[in-house]
Formats: sequence, structure tokens, C-alpha cells
Amino acid sequence: MSLTGRDILVRLLSILALLAVWEVSARIAASPLLPSATAVLALLGQEIAGGRLPHEVGVTLLRVAASFVLAMVSGTALGLAMGRWRMVDQFFDSWLTALLNLPALVLIVLLYVWFGLNDASAIAAVALNKLPATAVTVREGARALDRNLLEMAEAFQVPHGRRLAHVVLPQLYPYLFAAARSGLALIWKIVLVVELLGRSNGVGFEIQLYFQQFDVAHILAYSLAFMIVVQLIEWLVLNPLERRAVRWRP
Repeated sequence: MSLTGRDILVRLLSILALLAVWEVSARIAASPLLPSATAVLALLGQEIAGGRLPHEVGVTLLRVAASFVLAMVSGTALGLAMGRWRMVDQFFDSWLTALLNLPALVLIVLLYVWFGLNDASAIAAVALNKLPATAVTVREGARALDRNLLEMAEAFQVPHGRRLAHVVLPQLYPYLFAAARSGLALIWKIVLVVELLGRSNGVGFEIQLYFQQFDVAHILAYSLAFMIVVQLIEWLVLNPLERRAVRWRP
């Protein structure tokens, strides 16, 4: 379902209301620890004009994209296999439980210690943190597949590639987009932690620098910039893709 003019207006009013609450709260507090919305937005504009903020956001986005693709592809393949074959499910179920309950910080530190402070370790740590949740979501989708459709495709000897593309994936799309949304929200947060702990660039690294200076305005400006980018990805990429993918459904 596409957004109407009324839907867009409601969303804009919601954002303006949030900014108004922020502005009023900051003026009441009158503290440098809670800068006003107008001050943060002005600083955001300055940082964008200076070029530093777009560069750091771009670096972080590349790490987010790499981690997201790796987690979604591997998690989808594993979840589909676990949902289709009982033996695979039994074998990997304990692995998923362990990864789901392992704190992200521990996994990040371990991979940094084992493989060094590099982008490969950072991306692997983020992907491993998201992979189990994706696999669990897709596994539930695979278990809910319409058996009649699968049996019909098998009876008509539909090739495996076409069966996957036209029978399996369309039924999995709601689960895949649920995993993608939750994954994007989780991954970018973990990427900031990864950058804060062991990288020399990116939004997380910048937030660490400004934290040491107790510069709340810059912390909020960089955080707000990345939140805006992620929200635009949701509105301009994920929502249109989901509408297109499930257009066959009533």
C-alpha cells in the first residue's frame, strides 16, 4: 500500500511534534548537556557543509551495508535449510541459541583480539550478531510454507531455481522484510559500537571523540544524521521493495 498525502502529512507532523518537545525541554533545562533542537540542526548543517560528517557517515554506511548483506544472505540460507530439514534444524539449533544469548560486546572484543583491529573483524562481528535472528525468522517462514504449492511444483517437475524464485521466496517475503527491518535497526547500532571500540573512522569513532570532550551537541548531530539516513533507507528502499514483492497478495 502506497503512502497517501495524508499519511505523509501525519508523519511530518509527528516529526515536528518531536522536535518541538525537544526544543521546549532544552530551553527549560537550560543546560549544555541538553542542547536545543535548533542548535543541533544548525550544527548538523555546518558539519555537512564542511564535508566531514558526510564522509564519516559514508564510511559507517559501507560497514552497515557489508554486514547487512552478509547476515541476510547467510541467515536466510541457514534459516531456510533449518525450516525445511529437521536434521539441519536439530544440528544448528544450539548454535543459534548460543549466538542469540552471547552479548554483542563479547563477540566484538573476541574477534578483535583474534583477528586484529580491522574492517574484516568489525564486519564479521556485526554480521554474526545479526545472523541468528535472521535465521530464526526465516526458519519460521520456511515452516509456514504452503505444502500444497510445493507438492504441485514438484508434481509438475518445476526446476529447483524456478521453484525457489516463484513458489518459495514469494511466501517468505514477509519474513525476509521483517528480518531486514529488524536487522537494519540492530546492525547500525552494533556498527557504532564496533567503530567506537576499534576503528579510527566512522560515526561511532566520532561519537567517542566528542564523548571524551563532553560535547553533547556534536554527539546528537552525528547520531541524528545517521538516524535520518536509516529512516530514508526505510522509506525510499525497503517500503517500495516490500510493496513490489508482495503485490500479488490480496
